[in-house]
Amino acid sequence: MRYIAVFALLAACVWAEDSHYSFSPSVGSGSGSPYSITGEGRITAIRVWEAWGNHIYGIQLCYGSVWSEIAGYTYNQPSEIKLFKDEKIIQVSGKYSHYIQSIVLVTDRGRSLQVGQPSGNSFNMYPTHQDAELRFISGHYHGGLSSFQAHWAALE
Repeated sequence: MRYIAVFALLAACVWAEDSHYSFSPSVGSGSGSPYSITGEGRITAIRVWEAWGNHIYGIQLCYGSVWSEIAGYTYNQPSEIKLFKDEKIIQVSGKYSHYIQSIVLVTDRGRSLQVGQPSGNSFNMYPTHQDAELRFISGHYHGGLSSFQAHWAALE
């Protein structure tokens, strides 16, 4: 019985190291309503709303030509990045305190979208597998995004 348990543990470790899926730990206070933005295919554009020059108020992803629901709220005009064909998001960084204060989305072509005010604690999120890209996001919102988590996977 012990050998079966050890074998299962080793097999799980090998599978985990070869996994094309990973997630980055959540940042922010996490208060309020939960959100999760997912879609089919690759992310092709992202919109981010900033509240009063202060924190991230809302975010929206586009998969193909289909825009997701907005996580959080809208305020004035969003900042937006439209990705080129086969371009992908490979890093998300920024600052947080109670809210997500700023967010920087970086592509594999070196382009980026930076929104918000750089104050608070720093975070840096990236996939653990070299072929993975940002596939979906989750977190909470209450008066703005109060938490953020990135989920990474290779597009098959």
